[in-house]
Amino acid sequence: MKLRLASIIVPAMLGAFAMTAHAQNGGAKLSVETTPISEIIKNEKAKAALEAALPPIVEYYDQIGAMTLKDVAPMSQGALDDAKLKELQTTFDSVS
Repeated sequence: MKLRLASIIVPAMLGAFAMTAHAQNGGAKLSVETTPISEIIKNEKAKAALEAALPPIVEYYDQIGAMTLKDVAPMSQGALDDAKLKELQTTFDSVS
């Protein structure tokens, strides 16, 4: 019984470790819909793309860090529209 239990637990633990390491190494997929802005800006390429697309956002990181870009879009007075969100997502897909 111990051998059988170990054959289930050990692979599960290794899988969890691999996923954690992947996320810690910046391997987590970035999303305009689900990733908080505070996480997006930890990826230098994603941060650069975001700041190029919407330069004034730098001033608001401390206020909107827990929000997603999709959450911020309605408050952006049109600066962050669906087309820009789609463009950013394409960039995020290539850097994450």
